[in-house]
Amino acid sequence: MLPRAERMAGLWKSYQRLMLIHPWKIQILTAGTLVGVGDVISQQLVERKGFANHSVKRTVKMMGIGFFFVGPVVGGWYKVLDRLVPGGNKTVALKKMLLDQAIFSPCFLGCFLTISGTLNGLTMEENWNKLKRDFIDALIASYYLWPAVQIANFYFIPLNHRLAVVQVVAIVWNTYLSWKANKM
Repeated sequence: MLPRAERMAGLWKSYQRLMLIHPWKIQILTAGTLVGVGDVISQQLVERKGFANHSVKRTVKMMGIGFFFVGPVVGGWYKVLDRLVPGGNKTVALKKMLLDQAIFSPCFLGCFLTISGTLNGLTMEENWNKLKRDFIDALIASYYLWPAVQIANFYFIPLNHRLAVVQVVAIVWNTYLSWKANKM
């Protein structure tokens, strides 16, 4: 049996190889999986539901949001952002972070909360009220976390790995979002 560090290194090499061959597919799979992980953490550690009361249906819904919304939208946004603001110096990273946080983040959060509300069966009025109640809190929370992450991401990380870096950090964020989106 290989030591744990060697197994992890082997997994990372496999992931990088797959990213070279199928970057779009792997980014989407990574996003969906990690949104699901965030929901499991939310249900188990934040909401303390225990395994007997864990909602697999909710986790599958959150993974679906990750696969079909988060992965494609965030991955696509990074490609657009790279075309809008080409380069890789500190000024470019700052411009990308400002665009990301001022334009993308509010739109993304509004859509995320609306999609999750719709999948949870909320009516348009209930969804609107939930959005009014939760959107500003979620946006403020995002501003505590994401600007620093995105500066580092845009400055140090190649385009095809940005979504993965964001999703690893986003395990914490996804836990918060899952709790926020599913709190009725």
